[in-house]
Amino acid sequence: MPAERLHLVRHGEVDNPRHLLYERIPGYHLSEAGRAMARSAAEHVRALDRPVTSLVRSPLLRTRESSEPFAEIFGLDPVDDERVIEPWNLFAGKRMKKAVLNPLNWPLLRNPRTPSWGEPYAEIAARVLAAMADAWDAADGGDVVIVAHQSPIWIAHLAIAGERLPHSPRSRRCALSSVTSFERGPEGFFEVGYAEPAATGIDLGAV
Repeated sequence: MPAERLHLVRHGEVDNPRHLLYERIPGYHLSEAGRAMARSAAEHVRALDRPVTSLVRSPLLRTRESSEPFAEIFGLDPVDDERVIEPWNLFAGKRMKKAVLNPLNWPLLRNPRTPSWGEPYAEIAARVLAAMADAWDAADGGDVVIVAHQSPIWIAHLAIAGERLPHSPRSRRCALSSVTSFERGPEGFFEVGYAEPAATGIDLGAV
């Protein structure tokens, strides 16, 4: 029996005092505030009073830690899925504001539509939508929670809404520990809700 609803949950605030673009670099864990945010997201999903039967997460440390309150509250064993991981980015490990002002980096910014500095938007959309479909089909009814990252969640939203994938990161509606919810009908996924149960904090390391 497939799922009834699917929630894409962004990870909480990361301990990133140098404000680096952390991308897929290992070792970036949640701050204390981030752990509280992740707990707020899990409590929000519990308050929906819906059975959660499956928990999927990106394999990065910050998403593993953000999945812990869900595993505890719903009694689930998380499953890692590489397809919902943060996109790769050629600015990884740098401070983005400084990097874009360096003329040596300007060739990387030549095409924002692909984008030329990182994983193509179309490839991100394809892998995340495939992961969503597989998690939906594999569920034993109830709801699925997928703990992921800002860019994959927002690009999945754009693809499902039929909107253009190229965008400014400043336009993303995907706060830390936000919950974007979907259902699936004959024509595919459609969004049914968005919540920011922990609407605080600024993520200066997001792709």
